[in-house]
Amino acid sequence: MLHIALGCDHHGLKVKKVIMRLLQELNYTYHDFGCYSADPVDYPDIAREVGKEVASGNFGQGVLICSTGIGMCMAANKIKGIRAALCHDTFTAQRARQHNDANILCLGAECMDIDLVLKIVEIYLSSNFEGGRHIPRLDKIKALEASP
Repeated sequence: MLHIALGCDHHGLKVKKVIMRLLQELNYTYHDFGCYSADPVDYPDIAREVGKEVASGNFGQGVLICSTGIGMCMAANKIKGIRAALCHDTFTAQRARQHNDANILCLGAECMDIDLVLKIVEIYLSSNFEGGRHIPRLDKIKALEASP
């Protein structure tokens, strides 16, 4: 079963707790990398922790939540090997996995209702990379990581 790294800033705490319940219901294992209270934290710190764990292979996927998802996505994508996708609907969540082999899902806690968030998470985690014509495109992304 897929092992998932979870993280959020103070804006995403409530949403993360609901996602944790969904993951339990779907029998996914996960580790919570914070934050753990409503006290303000810096989202790049959380994105770094989750991103490094996913990039190292310790976790198969990651989920990051902040107010819009933008900051988490930007920070996570600075880590070599991370392909974080900001998704606001089920179509982009599915395509992020199928076409881009995304390994971190980023969500905006203040951008959508919780029912949509849960649908996005479920679709994202149940979708798989299609390979094929998408592999050369991912190779080009990897080449960008190696460039100055």
